[in-house]
Amino acid sequence: MSLLVAAFGFGLVSMSVIALAAVGFTMQFGITNMINLAYGEVMITSAYLAYYVNQAGVSIWIAMLGGAAFGAVFSFLINRFVYAPFQRKGTALLGMVIVSLAVSLMISNAMLPIVGYFSAAYRERFSRLLHFGSLALTVNQIAIIVLAIGVMLAVHALLRYTRLGKAMRATAANPTLARNCGIPTQRVIDVVWLITGALCGLAGVVAALDSDSFTIANGAGFLITALAAAVLGGAGQPYGAMIGAVVIGLITELSAAVWAPDYKQVVAFGILVAVMLLRPQGLLAKRGALAAAG
Repeated sequence: MSLLVAAFGFGLVSMSVIALAAVGFTMQFGITNMINLAYGEVMITSAYLAYYVNQAGVSIWIAMLGGAAFGAVFSFLINRFVYAPFQRKGTALLGMVIVSLAVSLMISNAMLPIVGYFSAAYRERFSRLLHFGSLALTVNQIAIIVLAIGVMLAVHALLRYTRLGKAMRATAANPTLARNCGIPTQRVIDVVWLITGALCGLAGVVAALDSDSFTIANGAGFLITALAAAVLGGAGQPYGAMIGAVVIGLITELSAAVWAPDYKQVVAFGILVAVMLLRPQGLLAKRGALAAAG
């Protein structure tokens, strides 16, 4: 029983990490109709930028802001100079998937000579252990959970109570109609890439902080869990991605307790395949991108 309680605690942390990544990923798809397979590579690149800042003596919690800023700018530039030109030419969705895969491979191969094959770890990955009955979490893990909850509440407030959120929902539902109604859709899309890129960078640093160590190869694993949560919740549904993150995070950690930790990624990918077979529309049926936020 104590092993399952510990796994539940790890699941709380995992679902927090996955939620940060999955919400950004699904918002990109919901508003821009872009399946960005380079998302995981942007996450790990942001994690490495925070690592070098941390090695210079800066606290990881401050370096995390740098990782988020880098993710925002990097994602914006990728869209502006790579994805957007292809989309303006009318490239089909499958073609854009191939383009994003190429971008992912370019990023990972460009990073490899810089970071090498060796693993890296942040200085503050170890922290004091706090006990809540049978549940034990470190201060860093509690901070990750609190951070994720704060970000999810901020995303909710953005989508429901701001003019930008209404413009995002309108652009997602019908960009042509939104443009004819006076909404600057291109500016909205640019802001979306900045916001989701910041979530991507933040998620990358948090995921790396939650790990004992990380390498450039971890980008693919980050993408799988984010994709699984996004698909489980319903493509283009931010709230669905949050629910998917809870399910994926808890199930993978509990499976590690009763089965083997080495198969956590297998379980996440298995859930993704099962959802695609049994309920391809996800837990929240898609009524239009970001419809659940309305």
